[in-house]
Amino acid sequence: MKLTAEPITLDLITTFRIAHGADDQRHNVVACLDYKDVQGFGEAPGVVYHGETQEGILTYLESAASLIGDDPYLIDAVLKQLPLGSRAARCAVDVALHDLWGKLVGQPLYRLFGLDPGQIPLTSFTIPMDEPSRMAERARHSSYPIIKVKVGGNQDEAVIKAIRQATDARLRLDANAGWQREQALQLIPRLVEYEVELIEQPLPVNDLEGLVWLRNQLHAQGIHVPIFADESVKSSRDVAAHRDAVDGVVIKLAKTGGLREAYRAIAVARALDKQVMISCMVETTLGVTAAAHLAPLCDFVDLDGPLLIRNDPFDGIRYQGAQLILPDAPGLGVSRKQVESPPGS
Repeated sequence: MKLTAEPITLDLITTFRIAHGADDQRHNVVACLDYKDVQGFGEAPGVVYHGETQEGILTYLESAASLIGDDPYLIDAVLKQLPLGSRAARCAVDVALHDLWGKLVGQPLYRLFGLDPGQIPLTSFTIPMDEPSRMAERARHSSYPIIKVKVGGNQDEAVIKAIRQATDARLRLDANAGWQREQALQLIPRLVEYEVELIEQPLPVNDLEGLVWLRNQLHAQGIHVPIFADESVKSSRDVAAHRDAVDGVVIKLAKTGGLREAYRAIAVARALDKQVMISCMVETTLGVTAAAHLAPLCDFVDLDGPLLIRNDPFDGIRYQGAQLILPDAPGLGVSRKQVESPPGS
């Protein structure tokens, strides 16, 4: 097998602002595995606040190219040979291997996992941080029945109040580790008055004890809004470590290092009776389609990455409102968009 990598720059439709900062572009990498003229593809998102850069991902993939081997069916063996380092880059290799596997046996990936694509929950649509009135306006014009609201700023209650006045959609809040303990304990009881469905990562990544404390304090007040861990959960071991801290976990392929570990993390969450959301970074249809193949295993879906970018180079998963429609082609079912030739060429 031959491994190659291609850097891509994604232009965002609107500035994507969260508690960590703001972006108008994201710089990702597409990995390609070539085996006997069959190609498998995967995507690595360069998310700086996760310690991932496009340059670092490219360097990792260059170093991994000689370790891939010649048997695309030995997925676990190939992944074990990869060096430590970029989880996003490992994800791209993992997904490319699975895409290649599906193409070689002529089956969509969801079939190889034994899953029913008709069982995918509706996806949410993300509203990044902005002034309350602007966020409310975006919510008002959104046709999506589920909205994920980025919070963790200094106007969170005003934001949720404005959005609730603008829409009756289900609201999920994502603080992206932007609150401290006492701040979260004061805010959450007020925010749940606006019919909030769940809250992601209210506290800093390394504050596992704080999550346990916060959950216990909220329960003592009779507040049982589900708390989900996102940034602090990367692997199946992290899921197990959060068994007493949260009600659910957010699984992203770029955090787990690909489909293989994501599947294990979901299984551990189920064994611990935790809810599961499958989500994405700002990724193209390539990366999001890969995640969607595991979505039938999950309670919640947040796979709106392609809806946030202007120049998605791939076709694959389709959106019928908030419903995700998986392609039935072999592997991921993703293909490059055809570039139209200019008139007269």
